[in-house]
Amino acid sequence: MSSSTSTPVTLTPVTLASTSATRQAILRNAGVAFTAVSPGVDEDAAKAGLLAEGAAPRDIADALAELKAFKVSTKRPGLVIGSDQTLDLDGQLFDKVDTVEAARERLLQLRGKIHKLHSAVVVARDGRPIWRVVETPRLSVRNFSDAWLDGYLERNAPDVLSSVGCYFLEGEGVQMFDRVDGDYFAILGLPVVGLFDFLRLHGALEA
Repeated sequence: MSSSTSTPVTLTPVTLASTSATRQAILRNAGVAFTAVSPGVDEDAAKAGLLAEGAAPRDIADALAELKAFKVSTKRPGLVIGSDQTLDLDGQLFDKVDTVEAARERLLQLRGKIHKLHSAVVVARDGRPIWRVVETPRLSVRNFSDAWLDGYLERNAPDVLSSVGCYFLEGEGVQMFDRVDGDYFAILGLPVVGLFDFLRLHGALEA
């Protein structure tokens, strides 16, 4: 009776150029082995430069994702995942807010309207981008009451400040919407279905 042993598969190293707990959780929960590092990018300065050039919110998300992936991939082996997300309301770019009062104003701006979340992912290797995607979910915010908003912020602050839209779809924030069109993981900030296909193709995940 013969026996055989399988040869261990050596996977291509994966680095996530992000310290986002949500993005790390998405990869970890999907069984992806990776190392997370800070991209070391001055996002505010890069964003300001892109806005000065007239870049649209979608293009800003794509450019920042590429910048993060590029910078880290010049220092680390294997595949580097860079990602960024922008909130687009009627073509206007929105940044994260710093206070609960500003979060309240942000949610009042979004109330009763449809906005877009541009979620960009770029994979780089040796300082060269080799794959990219931008997903754009559309989210319709219901006409919630002031009382509901005050209660929501009381229960969820200051955690809401880490989200550009001041909501978490995976938590109570889902009550804020009457319609959501688009990829769930893109809303969380890391569209992964096409990304995982690419990682498998390049030996970073088992086929």
